[in-house]
Amino acid sequence: MQQGPVEVERKWLVQDLPTLSGLEGKKVIQGYIAIAADGTEVRLRQTDGAFFQTVKSKGGLVRDEIEIELAEDQFEALWRATTGRRLEKIRYTWDWEGKTVEIDVYHGSLAGLMVAEVEFHSASDSAGFAPPPWFGTEVTEDTRYKNATLALYGKPLA
Repeated sequence: MQQGPVEVERKWLVQDLPTLSGLEGKKVIQGYIAIAADGTEVRLRQTDGAFFQTVKSKGGLVRDEIEIELAEDQFEALWRATTGRRLEKIRYTWDWEGKTVEIDVYHGSLAGLMVAEVEFHSASDSAGFAPPPWFGTEVTEDTRYKNATLALYGKPLA
């Protein structure tokens, strides 16, 4: 994939979810049109009545990401191609020490899985981040917890 906008993101499993009262969750459905052998993925996402197609390169902490907004009819026409590679979650947004934490609470076959993600301006910026005490194990580099892998294979066993 050609160099484009870059996403720098760390990810943690959440064992003890903090109280989310007062936070409004957004339903997210996403499916994968393609997941290439080189790790590149083409994803469709619907949230809050908005529709997106995203291409992400292989990677853990840092990867290329290109996203375009689609019209609903474009999304619907492509959605069929994601059969067997979909997931649903509710995304909550929480502010922590100047950073935005996105907490994903998965549903369906992934029920019980909760993940916190934080995006950064750079890899060096991410290195200085001290996660809240309720964050669990960091899984940034664990490919079993990438959304594309979860959509394909379900919840990891351990």
